[in-house]
Amino acid sequence: MKIQAVVARDGGVFEVQNVDLDAPRDDEILVRIAGVGLCHTDIVFAAGGGLLELPAVLGHEGSGVVEAVGASVTKVAPGDRVAISFRSCGACDRCDSGDPAYCRTMPMLNYTGKRDDGSKSIQGAGGEISGNFFGQSSFADHALTYERNVVKVPDDVPLELMGPLGCGIQTGVGGVTRSLGATPGSSILVLGGGSVGLSAVMGAAINRCATIVLAEPMAERRELARELGATHTLDPTEQDLAETVRDIVPMGVDFAFDTTGIPAVLEAVSDCLGSKAVFGIVGIAPPGTKVPGDLTSLMTFGHTVKGIIEGDSDPDEFIPELIEHYKAGRLPLEKLVKTYPLAEINKAIDEQAQGLCVKPVLIP
Repeated sequence: MKIQAVVARDGGVFEVQNVDLDAPRDDEILVRIAGVGLCHTDIVFAAGGGLLELPAVLGHEGSGVVEAVGASVTKVAPGDRVAISFRSCGACDRCDSGDPAYCRTMPMLNYTGKRDDGSKSIQGAGGEISGNFFGQSSFADHALTYERNVVKVPDDVPLELMGPLGCGIQTGVGGVTRSLGATPGSSILVLGGGSVGLSAVMGAAINRCATIVLAEPMAERRELARELGATHTLDPTEQDLAETVRDIVPMGVDFAFDTTGIPAVLEAVSDCLGSKAVFGIVGIAPPGTKVPGDLTSLMTFGHTVKGIIEGDSDPDEFIPELIEHYKAGRLPLEKLVKTYPLAEINKAIDEQAQGLCVKPVLIP
């Protein structure tokens, strides 16, 4: 079928094009996209390298309405409203243990731009285009996805806002509530006030952390963090991170959560950690970045450094939980979101980089 999609080309260029999308195979689901979040991961993959071949249709925070299903699909039916998350196999030991974010075939299913058999589902005037990004490629008005990706969305929430639950929001909230297991009364340092970092702040508030510190250079995002539950904020370009954090929590924080991937920031966190602190990392660091911290300090104080994917979440279980938090007012996504027409993706990227918005959501 003919669809309109944003195609990423060499050099990180995004172009809106008319392309052909295959009809759904037996295990596939055709979704008409209502909204799709723009994530930093999309920009990283658009820059090239890794397993994904350009040109490609990216987008992995989609939501929409099911239009057609393959013969073997039983989880959803045409007309169902769905949020779309990452893909997992459902058959390996990690999936069986409730850890689909660490599926043994996660890279192949999410990052290659191909189906399991190596075929591509999108064709353009110049030939094949990589699709199947995170099992969806939802920078388009329609996308093909799979049963393991989709979660039904109730009628009483705005469908176009539910896509970011599938990646950025569940990474931030889940990273704090599930991966770190931040306890009531504890202290936490969140580094970076983008959508993942601010979601982490909301997760810390949901878990009733007593001290929630956000380090973020943009004043508007620090102010928003206060609205969302942060008890303290600091500007790491103007204030010494460890000194300021130790002024707030003299014994050091119980938890830290990095969304920046900046090596200097990662290294500075070690001096902020208290005894037996856990440091979770979701930011994409440059290749070759060393694990932060000093081994002697790690051993002396019992620190844990933990890599986190998708907030350790099982979307079927966690996305409905996030929706309930949203409905109860504990997860006010609308304070993070600014909507743009899909065709204005480059404007959305520029404005996000300038700090004019936190989470762009593209509307086909």
